[in-house]
Amino acid sequence: MNNGLVFSGVQPTGNLHLGNYLGAIKNWVDLQNKKKCIFCIVDLHAITVSENRKKLKENSKEVAAAYLASGIDPKKSIIFVQSNVTGHSELAWILSCHTPIGWLNRMTQFKDKAGKNKEKAPLGLYSYPVLMAADILLYKSSYVPVGEDQKQHLELCRDIAQSFNRYYENEFFPIPEPIITGSATRVMSLKDGTKKMSKSDPSDYSRINLTDSTDELRKKILKAKTDSLPFPDSDQNIENRPEVNNLINIFCAMTDSRKELVLKDYSGKDFKKFKEDLCEIVNQKISVISAEMKKLLEEKGYLDSILNDGIKKANEIALDNIKEIKKIISFYRI
Repeated sequence: MNNGLVFSGVQPTGNLHLGNYLGAIKNWVDLQNKKKCIFCIVDLHAITVSENRKKLKENSKEVAAAYLASGIDPKKSIIFVQSNVTGHSELAWILSCHTPIGWLNRMTQFKDKAGKNKEKAPLGLYSYPVLMAADILLYKSSYVPVGEDQKQHLELCRDIAQSFNRYYENEFFPIPEPIITGSATRVMSLKDGTKKMSKSDPSDYSRINLTDSTDELRKKILKAKTDSLPFPDSDQNIENRPEVNNLINIFCAMTDSRKELVLKDYSGKDFKKFKEDLCEIVNQKISVISAEMKKLLEEKGYLDSILNDGIKKANEIALDNIKEIKKIISFYRI
């Protein structure tokens, strides 16, 4: 990677879980030591779904606390709440005028989330990928850490950037590249290995929350679905065993281990031993994060000071770039 900027974000929807940590935040901690990073709390994205519109302020602070507790350093990275930088919304409108409807019609996430009620879905849910493109391009970001489910949206972002650059015969926007790292880029449900771990799942036993106690975490892992077959000894023996593969991926990600070594270590052992060890490994990290989050949320004014500082830094970059974009477009300016 060259010295380009990294941008990513998490929605403040409450109940941050192990999937958020392993799929995103854990990798960011390493990235901030190599690159200039901007980590956003994307509250404008959160309101595309009606149930996420409640407790936005509290949930935004919880995400900020999770960032800091996990090791994101505000001295190295910019941390801020999206809605406080108006450039995101302004650029989203500009880019929407360079995005054919046909491109948006191909986005599978809208189809999945809207389901059979497409006619009742809000416009924001449909145009969400354009706002995501604006988030990235507003800072002229070169790299975006993404999970498998966001790769299509990043491809659209790249198409939009190229469309803008071609139309105005200007190479203003870099074409951002994805960063997909780690063995658990997509953490799955503990109850169904074919579904992504999600806070919207009605069963709390489907996920490990970053605020879970040691007892809660232990119960969830020990009750996690596996199967009646022996512990696999090779990758070939994991095929068609999604729940088992998910737990092994979590183990690898938490210990930074290679899968083949984990398979070798536990081959011939029962799942109880593996789950007991996984409980210990996950708890060691999550208990520290949970305790630090609680402490940060109780420290009056501290998170506000971090976020306010991040807003100022993000705004400085955004305002300069919006000014350049308007000049390229030839908007009338006094």
